[in-house]
Amino acid sequence: MPFLGQDWRSPGQSWVKTEEGWKNYSLDDKNSNDSDVSYCKTEDECFQENLRLSVTYDMAAKKRRKDCMNNNAKIPYFHKEKWIYVHKGSTKERHGYCTLGEAFNRLDFCSAIKDNRRFNYVVRLLELIAKSQLPSLSGVAQKNYMNILERVVQKVLGDQQNVRPIKELLQTLYVSLCGLVQDMGKSVLVGNINCWVHRMENILQWQQQLDNIQINRPVSKGMTLTELPASLQLNIMERLSDGRDLVSLGQVTPDLGQLTEDRLLWKRLCQYHFTDRQIRKRLMVSDKGQLEWKKMYFKLCRCYPVREQYSETLQFCTHCHILFWKDTNHPCTANNTESCCKPVSPQGFINLFKF
Repeated sequence: MPFLGQDWRSPGQSWVKTEEGWKNYSLDDKNSNDSDVSYCKTEDECFQENLRLSVTYDMAAKKRRKDCMNNNAKIPYFHKEKWIYVHKGSTKERHGYCTLGEAFNRLDFCSAIKDNRRFNYVVRLLELIAKSQLPSLSGVAQKNYMNILERVVQKVLGDQQNVRPIKELLQTLYVSLCGLVQDMGKSVLVGNINCWVHRMENILQWQQQLDNIQINRPVSKGMTLTELPASLQLNIMERLSDGRDLVSLGQVTPDLGQLTEDRLLWKRLCQYHFTDRQIRKRLMVSDKGQLEWKKMYFKLCRCYPVREQYSETLQFCTHCHILFWKDTNHPCTANNTESCCKPVSPQGFINLFKF
């Protein structure tokens, strides 16, 4: 009878059924234990037994794979290729389409958060996904999202930098989940509600850890910011692109507070983020007839989106329609690959997968 089933026992051996179970029946056993063995008498019984063993083997293999996946749940799953082909339709030669969750799995975001040039870009992308794209993520993409978010929090707790953006990200994610979990009966989110409740508890725990963080003053033998001339201090302040950072800096010492009130400083900040037309619509004049640039800045921030600028972003090749990081070699057939590549903003990344 031919060997049936995916069994670990190879064909060509003689196996017999005993009271203790199946045993390998060799010549030595035949001479010594002839009376203890009982053979299968019909081919139907042999076929049913082999079929049962095959099903048992498949179930055990699936269980081992599932246990291995659960044990490695903290390890984000990514493909070897750090790029993804993006297309919005299917033809006879090309079937299916690319989803946001698949792109999130394929692109190497774990390495991106370790790079200071890409950190703010990834944080902004996580925030946009938390606002509106959570229901579109698959189960694996959800695990990757939460694992990457945990690594971001641990990085901030370690180097004590970028605390406020991560707080805003966690708050946005928690508010979105509070609204989506209420609609679990409508199949809004993929996964069990208990799993999402556990993730929300982790978010609250991360928020508490960030609230309790204490910034340690680094030990430096060189000059500090307050010891520099006022002109250099203003030059450094002009490099800040967020008005909230200026306000926080002004609360350190009274001298810095006076410098952060410089009108020219806030005027350049307004002109950097907003157009002249937007500024003219929101003009604010003081009693002395001067423009209140500081108040105008915060008023403009409430009315219009601020300008986003990143040191490094994802790249999209218009020739081969591949999304990739700049230092990743993607299979492009163009003669001049640099002319075909264009930077993709975080919102542009989300728009690529809106069908």
